[in-house]
Amino acid sequence: MKSDIDKAIRVLNKGGIVIFPTDTAFGIGCRMDNKKAIRRLFRIRRRPKDKAVPVLVSSFKMAKEYLEPTDSDVRSIMKKHWPGGLTLILRCIRERVPSLVRGGKETIGVRIPNHKKTLKLIRAVGVPILGPSANFQGEKTPFRFEDLNPDLISQVDLLLSGNTGSYKKPSTIIDCSVKPWKILRKGAVEI
Repeated sequence: MKSDIDKAIRVLNKGGIVIFPTDTAFGIGCRMDNKKAIRRLFRIRRRPKDKAVPVLVSSFKMAKEYLEPTDSDVRSIMKKHWPGGLTLILRCIRERVPSLVRGGKETIGVRIPNHKKTLKLIRAVGVPILGPSANFQGEKTPFRFEDLNPDLISQVDLLLSGNTGSYKKPSTIIDCSVKPWKILRKGAVEI
């Protein structure tokens, strides 16, 4: 198992793209600080350039490096549901987050997944990794290995083996950049 993770770390650090299990579904990602890899990820997934992608971090500390200061009510929801299946849309430090990741906006969707392998991967890489579901835009979310599209697998540099968590739902998404907050997608976490 360790060599699997080591291989994924090397691939990501060289600008590659990896499919990996999370606590919700299989994700597809690259380093957030590699613009060439980000462009390739968008091409592979056939994702519109104005559609932001979620970002996975391994800690509150890592998240804070990319976010504008958050209100205490936002911090309390983070403490309650992270790590876990909750993606929060928050105002970010634009200079630190590539425009493509933000969909050209001033916010990013961020979460800490509750999955040991994924957290180990992010920690070792040392920067957030993109974490959209491992599917072509508009296709079914892959909650099991069997759900992964072979055409997608053939276009990435590595498939990290493992199981997803028990949610079998995508993450819940809440836009905390507006008041009152807006639930954009109901999913793994009940709010």
